[in-house]
Amino acid sequence: MSGSIKICGIKTPEAIDAAARAGATHVGFNFYPASPRATSPDNAGAIAARAPGLRSVAVVVDADDKLLHEISAGLHPQMWQLHGDESLERVAAIRNMFRVPVIKAIAITSKHDVGRARAYEKVADWLLFDAKPEALPGGNGLAFDWQLIAKASWTKPWMLSGGLTPANVAMGIRTTHATGVDVSSGVEKSRGEKDPALIERFITAARTAFSESTDA
Repeated sequence: MSGSIKICGIKTPEAIDAAARAGATHVGFNFYPASPRATSPDNAGAIAARAPGLRSVAVVVDADDKLLHEISAGLHPQMWQLHGDESLERVAAIRNMFRVPVIKAIAITSKHDVGRARAYEKVADWLLFDAKPEALPGGNGLAFDWQLIAKASWTKPWMLSGGLTPANVAMGIRTTHATGVDVSSGVEKSRGEKDPALIERFITAARTAFSESTDA
């Protein structure tokens, strides 16, 4: 199967250039102020313009309408990623407000969380499964038990996230049959600083795994 590959927490030209060169499909820009990967709408817009072939994703955590409109004015994101405690109603409202697809991130720690995610299929265009937050809502480099979703089927496309690296992304794809993968800390040389070489290795490994899934 062909799959989506999202490099998240982009904030430099070098990082997006590496993502575009290696064949990513999506790039995420983080607008959560406490994150070391946070950037401004204007900076994100300027960086995204370097690679118009990549789908830009604005990552927010329980953002209010004022912030969403500021981000929209600077970046014009092609997707929103809601990484907080957004309700079903809030997801639907944001989708209707901007008329672009919405990804809803769900923290997975148990079968209960998998069941809870089902409700979001009705209002989100994509789902993203991540590990339970610690210091930050995402980007903590932690994986969850992939077996919790290994046999699940979904009506919407979805991404696997949480603790992925160039070394384990292929196993993650093979285990969960994900339609997409998302990485942030797993391609960093230090906290918040992307490593172009790791980005390229991650994308190559994911592309190979998706290709093998198609051939199987």
